[in-house]
Amino acid sequence: MNILRAKQEIIHTIRAYLAKEEDGSYRIPSVHQRPILLMGPPGIGKTAIMEQAAAECGIALVSYTITHHTRQSAIGLPFLTKRSFGGAEYTITEYTMSEIIAAVYEKMEETGLREGILFLDEINCVSETLAPTMLQFLQRKSFGSHLVPEGWVIVAAGNPPEYNKSVRDFDVVTLDRLKRIDVEENFDVWKKYAYRHHIHPAILSYLDIKKQHFYAFETTVDGQSFVTARGWEDLSQFLLTSEALALPIDEPVILEYLQHPRIARDFAAYYDLFCKYQSDYHVDEILRGQRPAPAIERLQSAPFDERLSVIGLLLGRLTEDFSTAYYTDQFVTRLFDSLKSIKRSLEQEDLSELLAEEAARIRQSLESRQKASTVDRREAAALRRAAQALEEDRTFLSSHAIRDPEEGFAALSERFQAEVEAMDTQSEAASRKLEHTFAFLESAFGKSQELVVFVTELNTNFFCTWFIGQYGSEAYVRSNKELMIGKQRQELLGDIGRIQNFLTVLE
Repeated sequence: MNILRAKQEIIHTIRAYLAKEEDGSYRIPSVHQRPILLMGPPGIGKTAIMEQAAAECGIALVSYTITHHTRQSAIGLPFLTKRSFGGAEYTITEYTMSEIIAAVYEKMEETGLREGILFLDEINCVSETLAPTMLQFLQRKSFGSHLVPEGWVIVAAGNPPEYNKSVRDFDVVTLDRLKRIDVEENFDVWKKYAYRHHIHPAILSYLDIKKQHFYAFETTVDGQSFVTARGWEDLSQFLLTSEALALPIDEPVILEYLQHPRIARDFAAYYDLFCKYQSDYHVDEILRGQRPAPAIERLQSAPFDERLSVIGLLLGRLTEDFSTAYYTDQFVTRLFDSLKSIKRSLEQEDLSELLAEEAARIRQSLESRQKASTVDRREAAALRRAAQALEEDRTFLSSHAIRDPEEGFAALSERFQAEVEAMDTQSEAASRKLEHTFAFLESAFGKSQELVVFVTELNTNFFCTWFIGQYGSEAYVRSNKELMIGKQRQELLGDIGRIQNFLTVLE
């Protein structure tokens, strides 16, 4: 199954395992809560979906790559102790608590969450000395004499043998105690994740044209050549940062991430063109509402892959604005909730102290969520911004010597309204860019398959669907209706598939 379906299966399993009876006991006893075994190629996103599953279920996550462990760190160190049996005292061997089990208890203390996921990656690639311990863990949910705490769901991940020479097969006894999910790579599913996590638009456009390069493993006389989803995501982070710092990007740099010479060379050439298209097609002018005639004329005569690249450029720029609007909305919403809470307590407590307490509450909640791995980087920045705004409000009241609570809250309301107006201005500018993009594409292509591609990508992109749902778009609604997206998308996917097959033959 694809990685998205696998994530849903994991979430459903977690919810079933953590469901409780009226007396608080788990409906499925621990002995019948089979550990999940997630099997699939390396770099496909198994760790990422565990983070997402934990966040969506509101539970903690402890993650380990088990190949980094020895038998001692996994099972604990031996020590001698005295025990009495049948009236006689004997010296026996016991073990200290496993580092992994201890990490689960530490996570519970850090986050206050009593339930979670214990995720062990590369479970079938352990050393010979550690293999019996892993089998015991999967069968009995324990390391040595120490059990995984109740309320913690075990998920293990492994790679098929064709990807790793050190893979060990599980016996039937062990497999019969596991809930196995086999995962395969799927670009269309990964693309939804990619939009949500700000993957570079050049990568998304390239893979739309050459999906067969999304995931590749080849063994040649020179060794293994491969490209994985992890490689594309890490390359994206480096590209975005390098562009911000004006650092050079060339084929050797790309090969460091895409360890497949032919694909790295192909993407390097595409990336150079993608960057060039930004100026050649006057992207900034298009977003400002201009329709440069040279760009329209060139686009009309351009090959299909070049047209897709320009659409990718425009989508990338729109996504930047829409994602900024999304996280600004999170900031404003959190600030609004804090001010509502402060207003309810205004008669009983000092306004300045309420501001300080609310800012501290946001920071403490954020710290707990970060320890539990249930918040992304940009959401964390939005929450820190809300806490900082409350602290600045407190400084404002002090510097203006405002002590009356009603007067003070009125001043805070004015400051909050300024934030709302700034958000509205930002969103209106993003809405205009979307309308301008539709106008340009309609001028260049009319009601053609290129417009179908553009609207389909909007529907795939989390930030685009959120923004349009929040602020609307006349051009989007009109195009969806006129193009009958559902029907034409299926036809277009078939066309693109045939083009991709043709490109594969050419390679």
